[in-house]
Amino acid sequence: MYIKMRNLAVFAACFLGLAAAASAQVSGLEGTVKNPDGSPVVGAIVHIDRLDIKGNYNVKSDKKGHYGHYGLPLGNYKLTLEVDGKTIDYLTVKSIRTRLGDPMNVPFQIQAAKPQQAAGEGGQQAQAAPPPEKDRSMSKEERAAMEKANKDREAQIAKNKALNDAFQAGKAAVEQKQFDSAIENFKKASELEGGNQPVIWANLADAYSAAAKEKPTESATLRQGAIDAYKKAIELKPDDPTLYNNYALVLGYQKQIPEAQAALEKAAQLDPPGAGRYYYNLGAVLVNTGQNDPAGVAFKKAIDADPNYADAQYQYGIFLTSQAKTDASGKVTAVPGTIDAFQKYLDLKPDGPFAESAKGMIGMLGGTVTTTFANPNAPKKGSTPAKKK
Repeated sequence: MYIKMRNLAVFAACFLGLAAAASAQVSGLEGTVKNPDGSPVVGAIVHIDRLDIKGNYNVKSDKKGHYGHYGLPLGNYKLTLEVDGKTIDYLTVKSIRTRLGDPMNVPFQIQAAKPQQAAGEGGQQAQAAPPPEKDRSMSKEERAAMEKANKDREAQIAKNKALNDAFQAGKAAVEQKQFDSAIENFKKASELEGGNQPVIWANLADAYSAAAKEKPTESATLRQGAIDAYKKAIELKPDDPTLYNNYALVLGYQKQIPEAQAALEKAAQLDPPGAGRYYYNLGAVLVNTGQNDPAGVAFKKAIDADPNYADAQYQYGIFLTSQAKTDASGKVTAVPGTIDAFQKYLDLKPDGPFAESAKGMIGMLGGTVTTTFANPNAPKKGSTPAKKK
């Protein structure tokens, strides 16, 4: 006898929840740089150095003194202002924790320089920096170099704004289920940014994966796009278990089972408490694509990682039921462990969505349903509870 395993609607919610965690880690910093008289400082360099992990970014102020860096990973940063090749120590911002949503505003107001006394015997006042009019004496080559630097600066500023615009447009398109537009905008953002931000690649991969579900005839090509994007995101952020999980699910759809299992092993290694969920998600994908035997292996691994994962127990029971034998008289003989899996589900979720089905399966297989709930984590009778320290 062969009993078809049911599709898992709950999988969609699990997957989307994990995808959201990977896609919501973008932030930004912006502000203005002003002279003591309130006029804008053009071409000031704001150095943005990440403090929690390695990461360095630079951005220049435009003709209005405005600077901005968008698409920054969430983290702690130190900001240092550089003007005319000199770092202004008293304008160093020691630590900023970026946040989700609108860019944080960090302005710089340069103070008037205090007169300094020379160390020599004459005690004459040190010569002040040359006024802006000094630029009139620049050579042709120096002026050309300055103009080129200004053009490069303006291009960088435009690039940062374009990056932010493309990224936000991609997110908006996903919310509206316009996945082709989302893919186009995330690809544009990755090109503008130089391909070094994992959050952009993760969002691109999610958009490809979502598009594959909407376009069955193009699903293989779209999922390959998701696989490639996840690989890039993992290359840039190899310590994120969610990326490995979502990568494995797409591999599962593509029937690349060994690669999917390897990715989940890595996810479980990085996040042991989440291992049961990762294997359960893979099992769900495999069931929904008709790969029942690999699905059974995945559900068993979910149980091994977390014996109290109720839904994994139920789905493993369904898999074992599909292995049951029927003799000539019509009697069904379950393989060992089948009834135990259904009973374990009832112990953990006596009122769960699969409770009635689990009871029916136990009855069909000749077992007896235990209706009294027993907490699997409770101390056994006769044992002495451990005293709190």
